[in-house]
Amino acid sequence: MFIAHFVAVCSCLVVVSRSILTVLEELQSRRLIHDATDMDLLAQRLNGDPIRVYHGIDPTAASLHLGNLIGVLVLRRLQAVGHRPIALLGGATGMVGDPSGRSDERNLLDAATLEANAAGITAQLEALLDFDDMVLLVNNYDWIRNLTLVEFLRDTGKHVTVNQMLAKQSVRSRMDSDIGISYTEFTYMLMQAYDFWWLHTHYRCELQIGGSDQWGNIAAGVDLIRRRSGVQVYGFTWPLLTRSDGAKFGKTAEGSVWLDPQCTSSYRFHQYFMQVPDADVEQMLLQFTMLPVGEITDLVASHKHDPQRREAQRILANEVTALVHGSAMAAAAEKAAQILFGSPIDDMDIPALEAVAAEVPTSVIKLTAEDGFDEFNSSFDLVELLAASGLASSKGDARRGLREGSIYVNNQRVASEAATVSTDQLLHGRYFLLRRGKRRYHLLHVQR
Repeated sequence: MFIAHFVAVCSCLVVVSRSILTVLEELQSRRLIHDATDMDLLAQRLNGDPIRVYHGIDPTAASLHLGNLIGVLVLRRLQAVGHRPIALLGGATGMVGDPSGRSDERNLLDAATLEANAAGITAQLEALLDFDDMVLLVNNYDWIRNLTLVEFLRDTGKHVTVNQMLAKQSVRSRMDSDIGISYTEFTYMLMQAYDFWWLHTHYRCELQIGGSDQWGNIAAGVDLIRRRSGVQVYGFTWPLLTRSDGAKFGKTAEGSVWLDPQCTSSYRFHQYFMQVPDADVEQMLLQFTMLPVGEITDLVASHKHDPQRREAQRILANEVTALVHGSAMAAAAEKAAQILFGSPIDDMDIPALEAVAAEVPTSVIKLTAEDGFDEFNSSFDLVELLAASGLASSKGDARRGLREGSIYVNNQRVASEAATVSTDQLLHGRYFLLRRGKRRYHLLHVQR
């Protein structure tokens, strides 16, 4: 009896030991661990009962960008294994400004702007996290606005030394610069530490996560809770992303890649990932998709045998766009890319054409003689259309383009100077897509 019981206990211990690093191993295999508090204790805690874990985002813009997306997806990964996310909007800290990663002082935002920004970000968080499954959405303005300076200095400031604060790289670099750092930004670390303490006290939050530039702030919160409450809590960070070519990840010549389609269209969002260099595609698949690690390994191995097909980039773009914008928008963005790269478009659906319309010059024409329409033949004079659309500077230039063979209607080449475009060629009864050369497009929306 004793032996049987002993064997059963040992079996349970073997199972526990084999799974002890499951969650952390998953994050490490995705290159999402940079710094962490005691790794062994953290691993054990993550593989124990569900814990509250928080990630903070200051609403400095009305939309999240790709840099923010990693943190939200880490919350989602932890939620998928049973942990309980807290998404914190920094309505108060956003008024102060985090000096991390900044060479100059942030512009201070007013409460109304921060509130409007928070509303936009909230909608995005609700789409990315399962709010029906124990997700908390909080705003630190709710508890910091009534905090008096004396309380803050007495209960928080006394537990953090100036030496600790000066040890933070972002603070040191700013102090050594000609610009310096204001007392406002200098206290940001204390405010973030206070947030962790408040969430631990009111919601039993035990883990804070963030990018590697947040390590000093996270460590300050862990230390504050230990000193003030005598409790062990945890933190970890992921590495800040840069591309292999040295470019800052999530930046383009036009600026940041935003999650809001009004700021970065679903097509441009999809194209950003389609254009990821081969050297970066594995890391992007690991960190920005929910695909299993083994599947990603196989995909990258296959990609290396035939990189010209860009299959890894295609799957990356489709997966991330579907996560952020939905599968229908991802499919439309992919089809729009096919259209704009010259593929036949007879079978393209309306969402794909609407995605094209958001990316190329578009104009409306009516079935009138003034717009070059011949009601007897149900057709338009193509020369008139080219000149009116701006693809040709004049009718003579339009005829020259036709002679040269550089004019396309619905991605089909047209060479006749006397060409007409029939209403039978309308895509979905409403569109003509004109093209000159390889990349100059104009979409005509025909109104009857």
